[in-house]
Amino acid sequence: MSERMPNLLFLITDQQQAATLEPQSPFPLPNLAALAQSGVRFANCYAPNPICAPARASLFTGLLPHNHGMVDNPHTVEAYRANLKDGLPFWSRDLQRSGYTTAYYGKWHIERSLRLEKFGFSEYETEEDAYQGYRRYRLELGFPEKPAPPRDTVQVEHTGYRPFVLSGVRPEPVEATLEYHLYSRGIDFIQRQAQRPDNQPWALVLSTLAPHDPYIVPQEYAARCDPASVPIPPSFHDTLADRPAIYRRLQGVWRNLEWEHFARAIASYHAFCTLIDDQVGRILQALRDTGQFENTLVIFVSDHGDYLGAHRLMLKGVPAFEQAYRVPLILSGPGIPAGLVINQRVSQLDLAASMLPLLTGEAYHCQGDTGRQLPCVGRSLLPLISAEWQGQAFDWDSQHFAECHGQRFFYTQRVLWWENFKYVFNGFDQDEFYNLSEDPHEMENRAADPRYRSLIEEMAARMWQVMHTTGDYNMTEAEYAMFRFAPLGPQSGLPKKEAR
Repeated sequence: MSERMPNLLFLITDQQQAATLEPQSPFPLPNLAALAQSGVRFANCYAPNPICAPARASLFTGLLPHNHGMVDNPHTVEAYRANLKDGLPFWSRDLQRSGYTTAYYGKWHIERSLRLEKFGFSEYETEEDAYQGYRRYRLELGFPEKPAPPRDTVQVEHTGYRPFVLSGVRPEPVEATLEYHLYSRGIDFIQRQAQRPDNQPWALVLSTLAPHDPYIVPQEYAARCDPASVPIPPSFHDTLADRPAIYRRLQGVWRNLEWEHFARAIASYHAFCTLIDDQVGRILQALRDTGQFENTLVIFVSDHGDYLGAHRLMLKGVPAFEQAYRVPLILSGPGIPAGLVINQRVSQLDLAASMLPLLTGEAYHCQGDTGRQLPCVGRSLLPLISAEWQGQAFDWDSQHFAECHGQRFFYTQRVLWWENFKYVFNGFDQDEFYNLSEDPHEMENRAADPRYRSLIEEMAARMWQVMHTTGDYNMTEAEYAMFRFAPLGPQSGLPKKEAR
């Protein structure tokens, strides 16, 4: 291995369930499986938010959404609702300052300017110009600038709304897809870097829209995933009777779909994942062909998941079920042991705290541009990886915290996982509490069960503690009478000497 700092290949998908990488998946992803076998797969990695922009901003800053300000998708709301704050840390800027050549191709969706040079990337192609490079590429292939409407669609219709296309098939080859184009740009970057005489390290981010809905795939990929092979989720017939009313309203969006339609859409989703897997195989081969594989840290992650029929829901959003929050995470490369599966619960926020130590050997201090220390809650994964590889017990707290700000409809929600339990504070309706060891499919809400009262209070106190630590004063200062319906109030999360 070269003495210089390792390269970084950071691969992001959009809306990919962690379950797609599990051995029991009915639709294997061989290239990602091989990547996991060459490194570490984290079986229980969780997102801090269930929608794109907040999760992506957290992924690059190591901050919770209320800290970085991107609490909603920026293209859908006014700036006051979702505006990335100034002076934030970005690990991409840190790498550029350390001498890395940097590039970003694909979906950005972190802030409004779409000027990635401000965040440490020297070259990029994103949605900023509606992928003009992709349109030119399609013309060169002999296809129209924009793909034709899909065939064999699954869609829902509601009076007064435009039809919503969930999935479909497009009669074009894989080479005509945006995903193939973006990975081709990445391969070109890798090849150019291999030819540089200065041997400078590089960091490349490839970020696909796939497998985000609509799940529209080339015919050749649709043929690989038979809807008859899609298993019915164990929670598919859940009536959600003891859950917030908005969950049932969202379930009603899909009321006119039969299981046959769900199965077709879910098969298309898996076909989309298979398409991505093939692109991962292409770029890993490019690393090998250019002699850079051994000195490149490869990270594969998704921003959030997709319900995929669980609880008779699709997509993602305010229902705080595991399918929306648990995401794939693979690390492979220099300093990473091979063939390790870690089952401890980790967070996407831990990546920001791990990036510099893995690549530059420097500690990560979570400081903004002004040098101000910010309340990052992520932890370096390196001690956990080392301990797990050596078979040693390691004191890794299983707690994970997430927040959902409800997108345009402003549903305030906080979620806390601890050990095998999950507490959901819903500011708009009844709370939820699940014993995940006994009820992994989240079919029974135990929030009103007196046997769990003390545990729920303990988890509520932990929730308040995170919010105090990270300065979520919108919540911690909610002492007014009309806000007093959590199991315990915010004072319970303060150290005793600070409680007032």
